[in-house]
Amino acid sequence: MAETYVAEANVAEANVAEAIDYFAHNLTFMGNIVSVDPAKYTFTIQLPNDQKQLIHVGVATEFKIIKNLDNLDLDRVPDPERREGENPLSFSIRKYLKLNCLIVTNGVYQHHKGDSRYQALTVHLMYLEKPENYRFEETHWWLTQISRLADQWLDQLFDDRRDYTIADFVQLYTTNLNIIGLPTDNSIQETATLSRLIYGLSSAFLLTGVERYLEAARAGVRFQRETFRHLSHDGQYCFWAFGRKRLQYSTQIYETSLSGDDANTIPLYEQIYALAGLTQYYRITLDPQVLKDIQRTVAAFNDFYLHKKRKDPQNPNAELVPDGYFSHLDYATMKPDVDALGINKAKKNWNSVGDHLPAYLINLILALEPLPQNGETQQLQQFLTTCKWMLEHTSDLICQHFPDPDPTIPFVNERFTADWTPDHSYSWQQNRGIVGHNLKIAWNLTRVANYFQTLAASESDGEKYREKAKNYLKLANKLADSMAVVGLDRVRGGCFDALERQPQNGMPLEFAWSSTKDFWQQEQGILAYLILYGATHMQKHKDLARQMMAFWNLFFLDRDHNGIHFRVSDDGIPITTGEYGVKGGHAVSGYHAFELNFLAHLYIRTFVRGSDKQNDADFVLYFKPDKDCGQSTLNVLPDFFPPGFLSLKKASIGDAHQTVEVSEDFQIPLSPAQLGRTIYVEFESRRPE
Repeated sequence: MAETYVAEANVAEANVAEAIDYFAHNLTFMGNIVSVDPAKYTFTIQLPNDQKQLIHVGVATEFKIIKNLDNLDLDRVPDPERREGENPLSFSIRKYLKLNCLIVTNGVYQHHKGDSRYQALTVHLMYLEKPENYRFEETHWWLTQISRLADQWLDQLFDDRRDYTIADFVQLYTTNLNIIGLPTDNSIQETATLSRLIYGLSSAFLLTGVERYLEAARAGVRFQRETFRHLSHDGQYCFWAFGRKRLQYSTQIYETSLSGDDANTIPLYEQIYALAGLTQYYRITLDPQVLKDIQRTVAAFNDFYLHKKRKDPQNPNAELVPDGYFSHLDYATMKPDVDALGINKAKKNWNSVGDHLPAYLINLILALEPLPQNGETQQLQQFLTTCKWMLEHTSDLICQHFPDPDPTIPFVNERFTADWTPDHSYSWQQNRGIVGHNLKIAWNLTRVANYFQTLAASESDGEKYREKAKNYLKLANKLADSMAVVGLDRVRGGCFDALERQPQNGMPLEFAWSSTKDFWQQEQGILAYLILYGATHMQKHKDLARQMMAFWNLFFLDRDHNGIHFRVSDDGIPITTGEYGVKGGHAVSGYHAFELNFLAHLYIRTFVRGSDKQNDADFVLYFKPDKDCGQSTLNVLPDFFPPGFLSLKKASIGDAHQTVEVSEDFQIPLSPAQLGRTIYVEFESRRPE
């Protein structure tokens, strides 16, 4: 009996030892198929890091075509000719798996005694009928996505309303929504997130022409201006309150920020994003009162936040020269350099310098240039000159101060003291790089480079603009290439969040917190690589954009609730705990996803489809200048494109499609009778020979 017990104990110990040597893990892979073996039920993909991975499939493996937010089944892959005696699994492998096809797999990786095996449970395919026809590059993909997002936001905030008033926003708008779109216990109405939603609704109208979106944007603009705007005593400056909350017996307006390290200050980035929705709305409507508030706010930026230093520090009478924007103001003194600001005293950062570009500045120049052909243009000319100076100044500062002088550090510095000394001790950031910020710089410097290339052909100092465009594009390429190595997940796709700029763990990457991925950073990467492909024609940029679009459309779309997941794991599993299980909040509103939908549609039609001269490269935008705007021209250039990539094909007005004259400078003349009507503008996309 004793011998039996000993023998059984030895077997159990051996089983435990064997189990310890066993490891299983759910794992996602992304790559292009390089070989297929239907007889062995395997195929091999080449990952973005150029390594190859053998993948097994089994009877439980599903083959799925990528779906949009409408959740429609898009599987129209034709059946191949059936072979006698072939089993269903081999047939499915031959049907779906094509060489050079970009795919994503979810499955289980197992390791045991030196052997490993990866078996796919799901194989996600990106194409419809041919591997090169990516679903997210088809004509209506982004139009469908932006429509679903806009409809859901409006339905959740305002129920079945189709006409919107300021009263609807006063009563029903809330910053914080849970994952299914219901209000949370925090009923704050933040100005910056309201403005971001207005941006999203305006962008949805620009792409689709659906009147509902413009009606809601108009009501939101009125709510923002009448509730949160604070004008100076002389009417020259505009500041925006942080937010508003309805209490049990009263309403509280919060003048200063309630957010984290920004609390009890007036942070510049919140003021910047208060303009995001107003500016996109102005592009559509030319509303002069909205423009006036934008002008007043920009004046506040340049008179309160702009650092003006002595050209010669030793001479107290020397000329003052601008040197970037401080990040915070003290609400009591309206100064950026007082002790009450604490860690934010006399600091500059990415948000205070670079966020001017995407939030409002580029869109504002698109709306104002060329100047209107009627009325008083002197004041507009001065304002346009200011905007163009800010565009150049902030872009120059990014190129001059943000790249690290150490060539081994791939990330930019993001926080600085007044004299541009990098600040590596700030609160949560320390010496960390945010992947999305580096990609955002690459995207926006490329946009400005495109604009300066256009100016070089028409301005007297064209050589200066050509040289600046060259420098901007050089840094954009450098950052995009660096992030492709250290910021992008070269096994599963997508990009990471925060990384240590100088890893101390003996590994090439050191994660600040976790290897998770946030939605807004994926947006920056997609737009960066798409626009860089247009500027450089380099295949690697197109490939990277496609990989990131695949990851976005597979894992960030919340198809159950017509929304977007804020954060997913490295394998693409949604994280819905705590602040990440929300649809709306301080860090998320109807902005980044809408911005992605809007610009990805334009960039794909222009750079990807247009470069191949396909007949679906053209696209349409919709505008609706207000009856009382007082202008006789409308500027319709969608974004800063390289010269020669885009031309106006046709413009028509109203339901009768009354054709109007088009010009090479993307300015459409309008008569008073045509104001207040929807203007339908067709663009032709072709890469110049």
